[in-house]
Amino acid sequence: MIHIGIKRKYKKYTSRIFTWSIIAILIIVYAIELFFDVNNDINKLLDFGCMNNIAVVTKLQFWRLFTAQFIHAGFFHIICNIVMIYFFGMYLEQFLGHIRYLTIYLLSGVGGNLLSFALGQDNVISCGASTAVFGLMGSVLALYFLNNDNIIAIIIGRQAFLLLICNIVVDFFMPSVDIIGHIGGTITGFLLTIILGSIFFKDAPSKIRVLFCVIFIIYLVYCLRQGMVINL
Repeated sequence: MIHIGIKRKYKKYTSRIFTWSIIAILIIVYAIELFFDVNNDINKLLDFGCMNNIAVVTKLQFWRLFTAQFIHAGFFHIICNIVMIYFFGMYLEQFLGHIRYLTIYLLSGVGGNLLSFALGQDNVISCGASTAVFGLMGSVLALYFLNNDNIIAIIIGRQAFLLLICNIVVDFFMPSVDIIGHIGGTITGFLLTIILGSIFFKDAPSKIRVLFCVIFIIYLVYCLRQGMVINL
């Protein structure tokens, strides 16, 4: 009876509805970009919703922190992100549960853009799902941090760690890449996973979750306060 109960409990999480939905939305948005020839025009990219610190501060367009994660500047850009979303989403959505997974994905995209807003260059534009993708890596690392005695957590945690290090190293040699946003996404995904927990692995004690919630709030406040200062 115990085994049957466990199977029933996790059966509803075996689908990857949000992973496939995210990928579908990214493809649809990119198709619209191609139709309007957005990729070759900076002004069109801005109108479409890319991240730009000056626009956020002077016009209070904070929605760009969210919309930028759905826009891509080129075919290679979107393909790389879709592959990574598929790779991590196939098991993270099952481990976290649908709503937690979607929440961590979307808020990691925002959290990564927030750190870029705080510490990045103010006169550039940025876009792409990579802030959210790095959030998924941070999420896997959090699961490993909490469950380093679990063979599944160990395997996926080591894979995520290697991919994270490789990507960060590559970012240093690609000046057009928003490395600050990637780091911010990783931090956000890690913190949120500790706070929200999962349905498959054991969670952090309640005191630790409260502590990480406070840290996350401090992170948000710092990024917003720092980002509102424009340096031209």
